[in-house]
Parts: sequence; C-alpha cells; structure tokens
Amino acid sequence: MPSRRPFEFVDLETHFDAELETLWTYMRQRSRPSFNPGLLAEFTQWQNDIAAARSSATMPIRYVVLGSRFPGVFSLGGDLDLFSAHIRNGDREALVRYGRACVHILHRNMLSLNQPIITIGLVEGDALGGGFEALLSFNVVIAERGTHFGLPETNFGLFPGMGAHCFLSRRLGAARAEQMILSGRSYTAEELYDLGIVHALADPGMGRAEVERYIRQNRRRHSGHCAIYEASRSVNPLPLGELEAVVDLWADAALRLSEADLKLMRRLVGAQTRLLDKAA
Repeated sequence: MPSRRPFEFVDLETHFDAELETLWTYMRQRSRPSFNPGLLAEFTQWQNDIAAARSSATMPIRYVVLGSRFPGVFSLGGDLDLFSAHIRNGDREALVRYGRACVHILHRNMLSLNQPIITIGLVEGDALGGGFEALLSFNVVIAERGTHFGLPETNFGLFPGMGAHCFLSRRLGAARAEQMILSGRSYTAEELYDLGIVHALADPGMGRAEVERYIRQNRRRHSGHCAIYEASRSVNPLPLGELEAVVDLWADAALRLSEADLKLMRRLVGAQTRLLDKAA
C-alpha cells in the first residue's frame, strides 16, 4: 500500500502560497458540509502535517487559512444524523468520543499548534452550530457581509458542546455568552463584527481578497501578533480539560432528549438538506 503524502486529503484541499507564506485550506465535502468522523480525522492529520512542515522547515508556514468550497456554507456543524443514531442507541461513549475529537482539534487550533502561526477563518457562507464554534478557535475571522452565524442547538433541546460556551464566555463574558446560546437565533457577520468576534468584513465574493489584503498589511508585524495572541492565551487560558468537561455535560444532555426533540433535529437536517440541494 503506497504511503500517504503530506497534505493529501479527500475532503480538504490545500495550497501553499510561498509569497505570502500562507497555507490555504478549503473544506470540499461532496455530501452535507458537516464535521463527520472522516473530516475530523483529516483535520487531525492536517494539523500534524502543518506542525511537521514547520518543524522540518520544508514549508515556512506563517499563516493558515481555512475556508469552504461549498456554495453559501462554511459549515453546518455537527453530524446530526450520527448524533441521532448514538442517542437512540444510548451510546454515551460514542457521543463523548466524537465531542472530544472535535474539541481536541479546536484546542490545538486555538494554540496555533504551538507554532509561530496565525490562524484565519475565511467565512464565505453560513456557519452554524459546530461551524460557528470552530471559528471561535481562530486568531482572526474574516467574513463576507450577509453571511450568518448561529447556534441552533437549543431549538431541539440541546446546547452547543464543542467549545462555544468556553470561547464566548472569554470573549463576551458569561452573561452575554449565555444570552447568545439560549437565543438560538442567527447573527449576521455585521453583528458579530460589532461584538469583536468577526475581525474584518468583505463584500460578497471578496472574502479571499480581504484575507490576502489582511496578510499583506500585517505580515511585517507577524511576530508581534503571534506574541500578542500567546499573551492573551496566557492571561485567559482555556485548558483542554475544561472543554472535555463540557463535552461530558453535552453527552449527558443529549441522552435526555425526547423523541419530540429528535424529530425536531431531523426536521432541521431535512430543511438544511433542501437548502443545500437548491444551492448545488
């Protein structure tokens, strides 16, 4: 069996821009754009490849950008079909295993893989549930105007368990974070820019150009920015154990969902699928 080459994936597309010292990465799932186990495994390997490329000096990555090729969608978040199956089977261990895989990736991203790297989330489509949670682990989020962000889990009796509470509490304070999570509503990129969660806005279709502009404008200050982000993590640390503890609470809450809640979850999946079919 041939050995795998670095940055060779099925659901991730990567390109290294030597001029900008930037690794561009796009999710390119053929099915519903969510964090299924296959994509999570690729993200783990992607992070390993980045760390190896930096450590060996084979690829002088200073910026890592993550976007999505799916029209109108960054990510719909968790694999709701998988959740539903595990809940119906009463399989707490599987729920915890999935959740911990997610938060391990986000925690490592939050730490910039312990490398002098600045991470940038490029949002050219809607980011819901875990998609929104994932973006909160990036140093910088650049979003196109008119895109939407939301945490809809409370609509079917659950809560976002992959980091939203931890990240938002540190950004906005506990009361504002709870308000955002409990509302279950959708927020525009413009609203999140005003809250400081989105760091720059781009006109529709100009997201990548805005990321390039941001990098060109700030790359001379790269070392200082890395130090600032490191200092911020030191002042307001987020231990992996805290994220894992919330995953445990999330799994317990998931197993308490009623049949009516699971039907609402399925309706959400169905509504999203219909929208995706129209966009395809």
